[in-house]
Amino acid sequence: MIPLSLGEVARLTGGRVHPGSPENASVRITGPVVTDSREALPGGLYVARRGESADGHDFVAAAAERGAAAALTNRPVEGLPCVVVEEDPARLSDRPDRPPYDAVTRAFAALAREVHDRCAAHGGLRTVAITGSSGKTSTKDLMAQVLPRLGPTLAPEASYNSEVGLPLTVCRLTEDTAYLVAEMGASGAGHIAHLTQAAPPLVSVVLNVGSAHLGEFGSREAIGRAKSEIVAALPEDGLAVLNADDDVVSAMADVAARAGARTVLVGLAPHAEVRAEQVTLDALGRPSFVLTAPGGVAEPVTLQLTGEHQVGNALAVAAVAAEWGMPWREVAAALGAATARSRWRMEVTERPDGVTVVNDAYNANPESMRAALRALAAMRRGEGRTVAAVGGMLELGADSDLEHERVGALAADLGVDELVVVGPVAGPAATAYLAAGGSSARTLADRHEALTHLRGTLRPGDVVLLKSSRDSGLRLLGDELVGG
Repeated sequence: MIPLSLGEVARLTGGRVHPGSPENASVRITGPVVTDSREALPGGLYVARRGESADGHDFVAAAAERGAAAALTNRPVEGLPCVVVEEDPARLSDRPDRPPYDAVTRAFAALAREVHDRCAAHGGLRTVAITGSSGKTSTKDLMAQVLPRLGPTLAPEASYNSEVGLPLTVCRLTEDTAYLVAEMGASGAGHIAHLTQAAPPLVSVVLNVGSAHLGEFGSREAIGRAKSEIVAALPEDGLAVLNADDDVVSAMADVAARAGARTVLVGLAPHAEVRAEQVTLDALGRPSFVLTAPGGVAEPVTLQLTGEHQVGNALAVAAVAAEWGMPWREVAAALGAATARSRWRMEVTERPDGVTVVNDAYNANPESMRAALRALAAMRRGEGRTVAAVGGMLELGADSDLEHERVGALAADLGVDELVVVGPVAGPAATAYLAAGGSSARTLADRHEALTHLRGTLRPGDVVLLKSSRDSGLRLLGDELVGG
């Protein structure tokens, strides 16, 4: 955290210091900014957010006990000096294109922006913002391993891509940070625009526009408009890195042009400027390809990540690194050296008994489900079977049954030997799998039944995939399978 006085925090957030005294206004924030009182440290700032199940204001005293110097609140509280940002009810609904964030959330973004701007003014901080219906965190993890070859880099922990997670990341900047990797998610119009206000990008990456949150947005086109906010936020001569293989994403070149920004298309398509050719997968589903780019660049790359979909993520990272001066040969080497960092995303474990467990159950949408099934099919070993344990994909609205049917049909087309469907939401996948010629399907109530079934049927040489939205518990099922 860039040191700030409480008076400075009040000025930039439009709040007031409480209790109002010169001594409190001069209190210095020198420690980390946190939203969980249990993570408070000496000299830090505690942001008291109101959630669905708890009010952060109730934990100000706990943050004080851990050494926090001050709090950001929307009402006066005792126990710590505070900056109070009072709620304006009219601002919660005055514009339909803006999310109804409360005063503390808006103030938190303003605080992050101040930290960002001070770092940019001091050392020329460069920010790359990443969005997409799937692959954001995997791409962030890749970026976080490639850009440090150019200079000190800060990237989010886990999937910190929301109105809370992104400011938490930005507030970790220091004056020597050269590159900020900002992951940006959206579940509504205006969400990404809000995030870009806290971390304005010089380069924006759009990976794909799929069906995640289709029930909330209503159409792919509406999702695309929300994702394009990350491109519209670019400055003149900024760079949009867009997926040439996704028509909704590649069309965002028009948005970039209106902002005065440049565009680089990446992908497998012949017209992609940064392109992958000769893509192959090894026995663990890890891709190799030839990275091609303008000027006759043709560099071989072998990734340590599982799934052909990682190729597109790697190309996006390559384009960003090259934009900021990394030679293509070094880009290829850096991509090949990168490893998986975030749990439950194509996490491959080979058990001592010869069973391979692929835990990709952090989350799921139709596009990531298809990518995971294709990776599973590529990992077939000799006489071993391929088994897909899939749970429900959420937030698909009226298309839910159809999308699950497509999953089942694809599993059959790919020759998956057994489909284990966990929970009622994914039920249509089993019916479609059998109708398309699949050999064996089981529909089970929950992960506990699935664990009993898989423990009793998996044998050496089998590869089992766990894939679902996060609420199904299949992440834990994968961990239990790995543990025996």
